[in-house]
Amino acid sequence: MSKYEKGKIVTGCVTGIEHYGIFVGLDEYYSGLIHISEISSGFVRNINDYVNIGETIHVKVIESDDETCRVKLSIKDIDYRIGKHKRQKIRETARGFLPLKEHMNEWKQEILTEMKQR
Repeated sequence: MSKYEKGKIVTGCVTGIEHYGIFVGLDEYYSGLIHISEISSGFVRNINDYVNIGETIHVKVIESDDETCRVKLSIKDIDYRIGKHKRQKIRETARGFLPLKEHMNEWKQEILTEMKQR
């Protein structure tokens, strides 16, 4: 029987973030990966919107290999946050990208002027 059984919710520490997933340390021997497809049911634009390195989170075990001490993990469909530091999804304002559009020409002119002065 594996130390980390399939379907079990365990606690781990985020040790790394890559464009393809989140690395989690479970104990002194076992580590796991939360593949980007196991982060959310929706589109994941930026993994850093979900976790920070050093953060302790809950993870669900998908598969465990005792020979390599590697575990496939998921945070999809579970409450993975610990404590009261739960993040809220950023909501777009009604104006959206309008302020960017309004100021873009002004900012470009400032940069061009700055470049000419060099």
